[in-house]
Amino acid sequence: MTISSTSECCGPGYASPAEAMRAPREKLLYTVALYIGTGIQKPDYLATVDADPKSPTYSRVINRLEMPGIGDELHHIGWNACSSCHDDATKERRYLIVPGVRSSNIHIIDCGEDPKSPRLYKVIEGDEIKAKTNLSAPHTVHCLGADIIISMLGDAKGEAPGGFLHLNENFEILGRWENDLGGMKFNYDFWYQPRHNVMVSSEWAAPNTFMPGFDLEEVGHLKYGRELHFWDFKNKRVENTLYLGEDGLLPLEVRFHHDPNSTHGFVGAALSSNIIHWYKKEEEWIWEKIIDVESEPHPEWPIPIPGIISVILLSMDDRFLYFSNWLHGDLRQYDISDPSNPRLTGQVWMGGLLGKAPKVHGHQITGGPQMIQLSLDGKRLYVTTSLFSTWDNQFYPDIRHNGGCMLMVNCDSENGGMEISPDFFVDFGMEPHGPARCHETRYPGGDCTSDIWL
Repeated sequence: MTISSTSECCGPGYASPAEAMRAPREKLLYTVALYIGTGIQKPDYLATVDADPKSPTYSRVINRLEMPGIGDELHHIGWNACSSCHDDATKERRYLIVPGVRSSNIHIIDCGEDPKSPRLYKVIEGDEIKAKTNLSAPHTVHCLGADIIISMLGDAKGEAPGGFLHLNENFEILGRWENDLGGMKFNYDFWYQPRHNVMVSSEWAAPNTFMPGFDLEEVGHLKYGRELHFWDFKNKRVENTLYLGEDGLLPLEVRFHHDPNSTHGFVGAALSSNIIHWYKKEEEWIWEKIIDVESEPHPEWPIPIPGIISVILLSMDDRFLYFSNWLHGDLRQYDISDPSNPRLTGQVWMGGLLGKAPKVHGHQITGGPQMIQLSLDGKRLYVTTSLFSTWDNQFYPDIRHNGGCMLMVNCDSENGGMEISPDFFVDFGMEPHGPARCHETRYPGGDCTSDIWL
């Protein structure tokens, strides 16, 4: 595959975060789109969105690759290669790994031959994964230079704690990656920092708990996570567990600094609506709550509405932290130059339950800001509005009929600040087979939530 100057395709990665920030502007976006939960009996699909402002099809879906089956619930996706193997000329960031969290099927998509029209390369059947590993519900995908590991949220029957699936570079099942779960109760997201021989993982809940929808009583019954796990990465075993308590209910997305020398990282606790900062001091992992989003009263709710911090990310230079409050409807930018003392520098509103968001592009957004992906240069933040089909339908029932959307937020990467772009809007409510919803987004050239440096 030839490396394109238009960044429609890319080699395995960049030598450093600073080099990544100088990469050409993204011209294409890949996002998963779902019909599950809408009543439309059609497969979920990978949508290719034109992100080139000079193109006549800018901000439109220009290709739809349907999955072979119905009911996958495509969710999080990842590349077969990232900057952890930038110096290996034999590696290509060519294949997107696209799991179905409900079906446990893992779809391998070839984006290298024609980046605008990806094709299905291979499917790893969920039944095969369950039979060989006793794992189900694939979530986060990270490459390990050559091999790939995927966090799995449950066992073959949908019960916790799950574990980690290990694939080789040919997408063959090697088995389970971990040697010892160390008392881990649940699984969700993970990130590794190899210079410190550490991986961190977070907790959601068992698939049998979260898939039917959210029940607040189950939090009190300890069916949702509140711990972070720090792994001995080389020996593949949990070494330390941090109990976050009421400040860390549902710790979801985890992010280390992109700087491979740093031990600083962050997690968004969804239900507590807090940002937790961690770092290593001497030989001890320290954590502190640095941001607390206060719950807001609502006339139709018996309790104040929590923000629900569903996702976070860090800019490539580790200066800005972004996160979404899915129920409140706001998206925030913080300067984290001092990780223990973040400073709010930007905020925009879209959708949500508080009634604070204006119409965007003439639309009253159904849902709230959910998955986010930042351009490598830190100037464009792409936002989608779906969290999980049953949770969407529970909190935003009109999304079944209105569908989801993708927006772009312009970010001031020097002084801080955010504004919703007036020129970019992808309406997944107007898809050919009816309203769909959209979730995670990736770029052909790599992005802020998948690249790791050795």
